[in-house]
Formats: sequence, structure tokens, C-alpha cells
Amino acid sequence: MLIGIPKEIKDHEYRVGATPSGVRELIGAGHQVIVQKNAGAAIDFSDEQYIAAGAKILATAEEIYKKADMILKVKEPQKSECALLRKDQILFSYLHLAAEPELTKMLIKSGCVAIAFETVSANDGSLPLLAPMSEVAGKLSIQAGARALEKAQGGRGVLLGGVPGVARGKVTILGGGVSGANAAKVAIGMGAEVVILDKSLARIRYLCDIFGNSANVLYASLENIEKNAIDSDIVVGAVLIPGAAAPKLISAAIVKKMKHGSVMVDISIDQGGCFETSKPTSHSNPTYVTDNVVHYCVTNMPGAVARTSTQALENSTLPFSLALANKGYKKALTDDKNLRNGLNVIDGKVTYKAVADSLGYYFVEADEAL
Repeated sequence: MLIGIPKEIKDHEYRVGATPSGVRELIGAGHQVIVQKNAGAAIDFSDEQYIAAGAKILATAEEIYKKADMILKVKEPQKSECALLRKDQILFSYLHLAAEPELTKMLIKSGCVAIAFETVSANDGSLPLLAPMSEVAGKLSIQAGARALEKAQGGRGVLLGGVPGVARGKVTILGGGVSGANAAKVAIGMGAEVVILDKSLARIRYLCDIFGNSANVLYASLENIEKNAIDSDIVVGAVLIPGAAAPKLISAAIVKKMKHGSVMVDISIDQGGCFETSKPTSHSNPTYVTDNVVHYCVTNMPGAVARTSTQALENSTLPFSLALANKGYKKALTDDKNLRNGLNVIDGKVTYKAVADSLGYYFVEADEAL
């Protein structure tokens, strides 16, 4: 199979669909790889390294999309890229379609085979291709929140860890999954007072075992959410319903009651955000202020640490990329139910129920579509 790696074009997105090491694995399995010029240069993966791994370098995205049987990307294709997709071409990347009606429409029109990293599953029901970026985003959320909390950045001027004789800052984390747990680790490490809210009693017990007295783990009732949000310096939104739009856990009315200069970091923004006042931002303009509360809602947070993120992501995606290349998409998807769960759009049909329900499309079972 001929596999194409285009350069990412989303704002401040420096990750790349495959490292030179990953390219070597793909070529070693008998495939050809074409890489757009300077696709990985920003994170010190040079064209020369890709060539040494066996890839061919092409100048433009147009050439990559025209020739490749499968496109390996990180972020969802932008409008100009969607216009280059064609019928039966495999697109393997993050998509987050429930929050992207226009992108969904363009993928349907293209006739491509769109497989989303974030809905590929494991036998235990976890999301192995989402997990590494959730880990990164969780840890980054506290870094970003602490920075935004500084007075010069528009925050209330609070040091999370405090100093002797001065109270430490309080961080409330909505959702105790992969992102939330990693956010808690960093917040605890910085010395903050940490509250984690979740609705799964099994997860609450797990978090209590992991963090002990370092964090206060509570059931995510409406009262607990409101009380802790109002009392916090940083609120992190880390909730996920696989493939579906995130629920709005913090209303605009609650935001109005929060401390002036407090910070809200919405990791769920890729799925529409879990704060009613959230709207997507970029690394170029990461924050805005609503009702005196700073909002950080960057849709590609892991892009801030692009080299680490690229390597971590490839560790998870490479086995699936190899399966698609080795078998072709029909056999690969038929043979592996977990990979099949990643199929969101094929031949103009929506094959992931949460996306179809969120956007009002007729749902077609993946088995039927194949």
C-alpha cells in the first residue's frame, strides 16, 4: 500500500502522522511511504531522516493526497484538505465528528473511508488511541491553568502550591478518567488542593485508592459540581462520552458566580466542550474572558508538546496502521471489531452511532456498510 504523511496545517500543530521510526516499520512490512516536505521538521524529524528510513519526499499536500491509498494524520483534515480526499481513500486520524458538522458533511461528500483514532476501542472498552493524548492533555491542563492564573495573563494571581502562611490554590477536576487522573497527578505535585468529581462509583473507588488523602474524590452531583466550581481557582473539564458531544456540566449561571480571575480549562473542547461558556481557541490565542473568568479552550492541546505527543501517539496507532496497510481496509475492519469501532464514515454513510445521533444522520452499522 502507498501511505501518505501530509504536513499538519492546523494552527500551531507541529505533530506528524508518523515518525521516521514508524516509517521504517511500515516500509519494512512491504509498503511505500510518501512524506510531505518538512512534515516533521518543526519537531526535529528531518526530511533526511525520513529518506534514510526509506520514504520519498514530495513537495505538496496535493501530491500526497493524489497518490496515497491511505492518509495518516494527527488532527482532523481542514477544509482545504477535505477537498483533496477521494472515494475509497483511507483517512486515519483524530476526527471528533460529533462537534464538527461541516467536516462530517465534507467527509461524506468525499466518499473516503474515515477511521477516527478516538473511537477505536480495546477489548475492555477503553480507547487506546485516545489515551496517550488524554494523558498529555491532562498534564498540560494544569500547566496551562497555572500559567493563565498568573495576574499578567489575566488571572487572579494565585500560586497553586501557595507558600508558608498563605493558602494554596484549589483545583477542581470534572471527570476522573485518563485526562482527569493525569491532571490530578500534576496538580497534586504542584501542591494544590485537589477535588476530583466523577459519576462512576467504581472509578471513584479506584481514584481514592490511587490518590489517598492527596485528593478529595467526590460524586459528581449537581450540588458538588456547583459548590466546588465556585470555590476553585482552576476548574478542569475532562469528561468524555466516546464519539459524542460532551455534556455541559458548568452552566453560564455558575460561571457568573465563580471567583474573578479564576481559570477554566476545557479538555473536552474537541467534543464541543463541557462548559456552557466554552468556545474553541487556538495556541495563537488560547484564552478569552467571560464574566471575569479566564477560559482556556485550545482544541489541540497536545500540539504544545508536539514531539512527545507524536511519539506517544505512534506507539498506539502503528499496529492499527500496519493492519490497514497489510490487509486493506475491508479485511482489517472485518477482522478486528475494535478497529471497526473506529470507522465513522464510509462511502457517504455515517457508521458511528454517537456521531449520527449528535448530527442527525441516518446510522448505518459498520458491518452493513462494509
